[in-house]
Amino acid sequence: MNFEISGSLIVKEDTVDITSSFKKREFVIEVINERNQDWNDFIKFQLTQDKCGLLDSYNLGDNIKVGFNLRGRKWEKDGKVNYFTNLEAWRIDIVSDGQLAEPQAPPPFAETDIPPAEPKDDLPF
Repeated sequence: MNFEISGSLIVKEDTVDITSSFKKREFVIEVINERNQDWNDFIKFQLTQDKCGLLDSYNLGDNIKVGFNLRGRKWEKDGKVNYFTNLEAWRIDIVSDGQLAEPQAPPPFAETDIPPAEPKDDLPF
């Protein structure tokens, strides 16, 4: 399941080595509640493995757009079952002036962009 959300980066943790083969990094964004700004949402994400470096170029206070997957896990120990939900970020983009910086599309073709037809007719059909 892929989702996207935008907000202000307010917490940026260091990368933590969980095991010799697994590392993660957590961060939090503040999302403005459009109905009541006294009740903003604080959303914690995690980056894993090679994605941990995605956060390096962002600073606290930056407005970012996060692409993430919603992941759920089941864990059993000593007869007890626990369920965990993680928001696993896989993409981070900067947002400027409340808008995501969109790449500029090339201008449409004009008639003058089309080369003239050759005067000789050498088509095989």
